[in-house]
Amino acid sequence: MELDLSPLSLRVYEALASETRLKILEFIGGNKRSVSEIATFLNVSNSITTRHIQQLEDCGILDSERGRGKDRNKKLVYLKVDHIYVTFPVKIYHEYQLYSTNLKLGHFTNFSVTPTCGLATATNAVGQFDEPKYFMDQQRVDADLLWFGAGFVEYTIPNFLKKNETPKLLEISFEIASEFPVSNNFCPSDISIYINEIKVAVYTAPGNFSDTRGRYTPSWWHNHYSQYGLLKHLRVNEFDTGIDGIAHSSVVLSDLNLHDCSFIKIRFAVEADAKNKCGLTLFGKSFGNHDQDILINLYYTK
Repeated sequence: MELDLSPLSLRVYEALASETRLKILEFIGGNKRSVSEIATFLNVSNSITTRHIQQLEDCGILDSERGRGKDRNKKLVYLKVDHIYVTFPVKIYHEYQLYSTNLKLGHFTNFSVTPTCGLATATNAVGQFDEPKYFMDQQRVDADLLWFGAGFVEYTIPNFLKKNETPKLLEISFEIASEFPVSNNFCPSDISIYINEIKVAVYTAPGNFSDTRGRYTPSWWHNHYSQYGLLKHLRVNEFDTGIDGIAHSSVVLSDLNLHDCSFIKIRFAVEADAKNKCGLTLFGKSFGNHDQDILINLYYTK
């Protein structure tokens, strides 16, 4: 589950702001517990316990089912999520000037992918799943969801930087997850990110999430398919390359030779020698939890 600072996340924060409900989550752990078991553990009534459980269900942290056999009349509750991520607002350096590019997922300029793979727009799938040839279908330019098991996609954007402008920070933000047939919340994948053919970072996506529906994922997309990714901010500056403030490599902005190129190439790859090979999924405006495509910001001074 991914949260931010918008009112949409408030129900989750409110549900977690209780010592009693935190004890319930810890007691349930990886098990399925009945209301009476939880009430006994808390030493409170079943009715009070039910109200706490309902609040945790309403915000998507818990789910429930009916028991089987002798427990068929009991409601059994269990954890629906394993991790909760909080995304804070991006820090903007107002003293810098900015070139900004909004990059649609389907506007890749080069690719080589192997199944599982596919593309989807806000309204339909593009061609047939697991057929790489549909990555050249005419509908691919409208794609807001893209996934593959191995290989790469590469994007090319114009470099507007002038000779008298000094680059200070290149930031690329994107919503990303790993890839697994249908979905798998525990499937780490090492995703290599290249800028101008230089590997700047390897990000390990922890899973391909379907524990809750993505906020923007269209209703026609099946609940069991990948629903959302995590919003990542890759930043290359004068000192290193980091993702969400954590250094990932010693590549610095001058290594990218931005003054010597008319275009900037960005590649996302799952490579053959990766330790964790579970593909990748990219989310655009009509899928996932964030109302954006791939956003590239180049901050500079004159």
